[in-house]
Amino acid sequence: MNAADYQSFAQAWEDRATIRTRPRRMLEDDQRLIYPLSRQPLALAATFVAECAHLRDFVLVQSLYKFINDVVIFETEIVDKTARSIAKNRFGVPFPFACRYDAMTVVVDEDYHALVAMDFMQQAQALTGIEPITLPAEIELSRAIPAAVNLAPAPLRDAMELICVAIAESTVTNDVAAFARDDTVKASVKGLMADHLLDEGRHSGFWARLVSIYWQSAATADRQVLAQILPVFIGQYLTNDIQQDFDRRLIASLPVSAAVRRALTDEVLGVSFPVNHQHPMVANIMRFFRNSGMLDSSCVQAALAGYLGSAGRAA
Repeated sequence: MNAADYQSFAQAWEDRATIRTRPRRMLEDDQRLIYPLSRQPLALAATFVAECAHLRDFVLVQSLYKFINDVVIFETEIVDKTARSIAKNRFGVPFPFACRYDAMTVVVDEDYHALVAMDFMQQAQALTGIEPITLPAEIELSRAIPAAVNLAPAPLRDAMELICVAIAESTVTNDVAAFARDDTVKASVKGLMADHLLDEGRHSGFWARLVSIYWQSAATADRQVLAQILPVFIGQYLTNDIQQDFDRRLIASLPVSAAVRRALTDEVLGVSFPVNHQHPMVANIMRFFRNSGMLDSSCVQAALAGYLGSAGRAA
């Protein structure tokens, strides 16, 4: 896609954006889960089920708090930053007004998502009486994006940032979609995710189109430089150090014996996905590269050769 072909989604935003169309979601006091069991292996561990199944809701509530905290960091510190720079025409990659207008709607959406998430955390605390343990001050992207950007020459740093944020928005959209489909959780939680998904589907397409516009116009030498940095970004993005630190704190906060804590730590923190084509998020990342047109470039294919297994070939 080139800049002249870009079509604004302004009317779709006016008609369907959650900030325009959705009521406040109220957390129900019912028997459904507040967070999916499938997303917190700790609550499914054999030792946990045998020794402390009564603490399940505590673990799931803390996991919801961590998820909400991640959303707030992602929306306000990462996506908002890049979208706002584009909207205000302060970005190193120039875009036409239609793109910049749409970028401002992304700013509005993302800050609204953060506000809704904070409201939901308040509601959860009031309903359950459970206070959050210490939550992370950053997410994986807080480290991965600066690491990638700092490897780029100064004139290409904004382009690298654009690509990183676009990848992140694409993977987050798929993650939220999986959450929204889970029938075990409270209706308000599913509704919250469905609302978020409605906006994120529009956002992921927006970022992919911006990357496509940039990539078509980029010099071959610039493409080659950026392609070489992609594996660094992906490798840091897909680490689970921050999640493991949180799980350690969560296990430490449980009122159980030291022996049970050790067993839980061994079972839960001893499992991780290799950061290669088998990692569950890689298929979504490769789909982004294909949809944006970046994977058509031989330099990108070469740089991502280690990821182009069965997951990379997925449609």
